[in-house]
Amino acid sequence: MSNEVKAYLWGFLGIIGFGLTLPATKAAIPLFGIVAVGIGRAVVSGILGLSLLWITKSKIPTFKQIQRLSIVALGVVFGFPLFSAYAMNYVPASHGAIVTGLLPLFTALFAVILANEKPTARFWASAVVGSATIVIYSIYVSGGILHVADIALLFAVISAALGYAEGARLAKELGSWRVVCYALVLSLPISIPIFCVSVQINPQHNVISAWIGFAYVSVISMLLAFFAWYRGLELGGIAKVGQLQLLQPFITIFASAVLFSEKLSPDMFLVLAIVLASVYLGKRSRVLKI
Repeated sequence: MSNEVKAYLWGFLGIIGFGLTLPATKAAIPLFGIVAVGIGRAVVSGILGLSLLWITKSKIPTFKQIQRLSIVALGVVFGFPLFSAYAMNYVPASHGAIVTGLLPLFTALFAVILANEKPTARFWASAVVGSATIVIYSIYVSGGILHVADIALLFAVISAALGYAEGARLAKELGSWRVVCYALVLSLPISIPIFCVSVQINPQHNVISAWIGFAYVSVISMLLAFFAWYRGLELGGIAKVGQLQLLQPFITIFASAVLFSEKLSPDMFLVLAIVLASVYLGKRSRVLKI
């Protein structure tokens, strides 16, 4: 099996894990609250990550690597979880999923800025077509009305893309799973106090789905999915494998339909077909190193 195939397989596993993040977040918020869900997941996964690093006797990163890990933490430990949790308190998970369709485009931009990757014009064309299709569809289904949650989702997308690109660069030095664990552990001195202050269990919403949702975002979204995702980016390149994120909205939408009975429309399948074509063209395009 070639490294390219391995990269896309690892990347797809990561996307499947990320795809259920918004529905799981939405399920957990009524019980724990926005900030507790956004930060609490990092506390649980950070403790698990610390245990893994201790068991494997992993070396402490250099000061320069710690500085770069701080960027990863800012993006994927604090930025995306908090902004997305805020948005899920106001809009359906399926709506949030569509906005996250911009992730591949922003990830590719950060790949150029941080990792010196140089995608071809064909790659950019496929990325723009896929992202534009998702954005146009989002505007269409919302009746052209933007919610403050859309702004939060945009910041969530930018935060995640930054964390993905910098994390993928570090994965070549530390290993994919160690990058995630170190970023989470580095965040614990901040995430633990915030979680302790913000958590307020609402007994009226003390249902099993909320606990399952919180467990999912803590173990899968913040840890295991990142293991696979960073491995894929490391093997196949940030910009190219990042195009798989165009599929994430549809995983989220289908999950939302099952979990929250949110409606699926025929238009969605047409959009999915266009996005799949964009992913295929992106995969076939060259990405050079500057």
